[in-house]
Formats: sequence, structure tokens, C-alpha cells
Amino acid sequence: MVFKDTRKTPMEPEVAIHWIRITLISHNIKSLDKVCADLIRGTKRKNLKVKGPVWMSTKTLRITTKKTPCDEGSETWDHFEIRIHKQLTDLHSPSEIVKQITSISTDPRVRG
Repeated sequence: MVFKDTRKTPMEPEVAIHWIRITLISHNIKSLDKVCADLIRGTKRKNLKVKGPVWMSTKTLRITTKKTPCDEGSETWDHFEIRIHKQLTDLHSPSEIVKQITSISTDPRVRG
């Protein structure tokens, strides 16, 4: 507790509050939504400000390869595609509380 010199009334110590941006990346949309919902639910329990989730553009990685290892036979091709989904969430809170919120168990398919 901190006392003012003039009134001698107790005041709460000031805690630095920051805007913290959390970026979640995954190939699976359902697991990404679940982790983001858990994060927002934990933030709402602590009565903190949340902005998001904001969907970012999906990156699509495409690979085209020949089916045969050598150039013999007909020219047939395989097409492979993977999509990378991304979400942003902004939290307005002290850093200690964010550490508690983000310590939840997340799906191993979601990176952040």
C-alpha cells in the first residue's frame, strides 16, 4: 500500500496495463476456434477487455509433383494443398494475468 502525504489514506499500487496481441496459427479451423474460445472465456472471467478474434487471410500452399519418379509413361501430376489459418486477439490487461490466462492447455495443432 502507498500513502499520500496529504491525506494519509491508503491507495492501491498502480499496475501497468498493456495491450497484448496474441496470434494463433493452425491448419485445423475447429481446433483454432476451440483454443480461441477458451482464451476469451478465461479473459471474460477476469473482467478484462478483449478485442477479437479477428480472422486474417488464409494462406494456401500448393505443391505440384509428377506421379512417376522418372519421365517414362504419361504425364500425370499430383496436386497437394495445405491451408494455414490465422486469428488475432487483443487483450487489455496486466502481464501477470495474461500469463495465467495463456497457461491453459492448448491443442498441439495450434501455434501461437
